[in-house]
Amino acid sequence: MNADAVTDSGIWFRVDAGSAASAVRRAAERLGSQVEMGAARIADLAIVAAELTSNLVKHADDGVLLLRPVRRAGEAGVELVAIDSGPGMADLTVSSRDGHSTSGTLGIGLGAIVRQASWFDGYSLPGRGTVLAVQVWPAAPPRVSWAGALARPITGETVSGDGYAVRVADGRHQVLVSDGLGHGPLANNATEAALAAFRDAPAGPPATVVGHLHRSMSHTRGAALAVAELAEGGMLRYAGLGNISGVIVEGDGQRRGLVSLPGIAGHQRPTIREYDYPFGPGARLVMHSDGVVDRWRLTDYPGLAERSPLVMAATLLRDAGVRRDDACVLVARSWT
Repeated sequence: MNADAVTDSGIWFRVDAGSAASAVRRAAERLGSQVEMGAARIADLAIVAAELTSNLVKHADDGVLLLRPVRRAGEAGVELVAIDSGPGMADLTVSSRDGHSTSGTLGIGLGAIVRQASWFDGYSLPGRGTVLAVQVWPAAPPRVSWAGALARPITGETVSGDGYAVRVADGRHQVLVSDGLGHGPLANNATEAALAAFRDAPAGPPATVVGHLHRSMSHTRGAALAVAELAEGGMLRYAGLGNISGVIVEGDGQRRGLVSLPGIAGHQRPTIREYDYPFGPGARLVMHSDGVVDRWRLTDYPGLAERSPLVMAATLLRDAGVRRDDACVLVARSWT
């Protein structure tokens, strides 16, 4: 692989000065070429990258941006997620219109992003900050995914020991969150082994999949992990080992914690058990590693549950991923 190639886990940029804009734009253009997007869409992608970073420099506090490839059957695109901690916007829809500005500029930044994007979503809360998610595809726009997630490494590391994966296997809609023990390359290797085994695992319920992951990871230092399945009939099945947090959030904001058993996937002989939970209309599944504190409450974010799972995950990562640790948040909703 080319040394400059962007892996599926992506690249995080801290955007606190104008010099970051050119670095993000160049990386976006390289990624567009890497996924064979075509010259016209790469030019559109460059506009999106430039406008997102410009907005972070002009308007944001603690701005960061994630750049990564996204894939669907037979095609790849580019995704950018911009996250900041303030000051936020009172009405993101109004701010996305051309000509609207809060800083004396022409007010075409967000409008330009929306025009060039294949898919756009965002959430902003005054005093808390803004999350903007953009996908640029070479052809038709994608369907809004039923699951979205982000993982970032601890400060000082270039790779994360936390990771996630999403799959549909023989009609089973399943997700995985993994936290490799420790930090750095060895933790990343453990999680990468878990993700690869998950993608290749035979179709089966979560407990069967977790057993497969455990057997596939004996050559690694091991990981805490959990697998959830959003089943038909308003049911969620869940099996976990170690300290991955799983929560079902109902439409009214009520939370129900999911049970994971003690153990380390890849080591010893852990007890693996599956639990079933009701998962009604409007419910959201939130899974996260222990780099994310459990103090968040969805009722503090009016309207966030109606945004895409990716935007919801990014918002929770920003506000609850405060421990000095790798961090990962995954959100899923019913696929029916």
